[in-house]
Amino acid sequence: MRRSKLETYIDILNALARLGPLKMTHIMHKANVNCNMLRGHLDFLIKQGLVEERTIKRSHAVFAVTQRGMTILKHFRELAQVASIVEEAQS
Repeated sequence: MRRSKLETYIDILNALARLGPLKMTHIMHKANVNCNMLRGHLDFLIKQGLVEERTIKRSHAVFAVTQRGMTILKHFRELAQVASIVEEAQS
């Protein structure tokens, strides 16, 4: 089953929150996103202020989740938990 863009964004944020700043290739593997899609998703997340790009050792770019990204991730987790409780109650 295909993931929605939102699910992909959350997977990227989760990988960065769990593992700290990562290079693109590491994000690709941890969030299971191909390179072409990942660049577009990272650009969107950067524009939204959820992820920031950092340069280390003069030429290596890594990406890190921002405080705003952590807040969004926290709210999304809470929402997912409430949704699963509601789903269980309806069963």
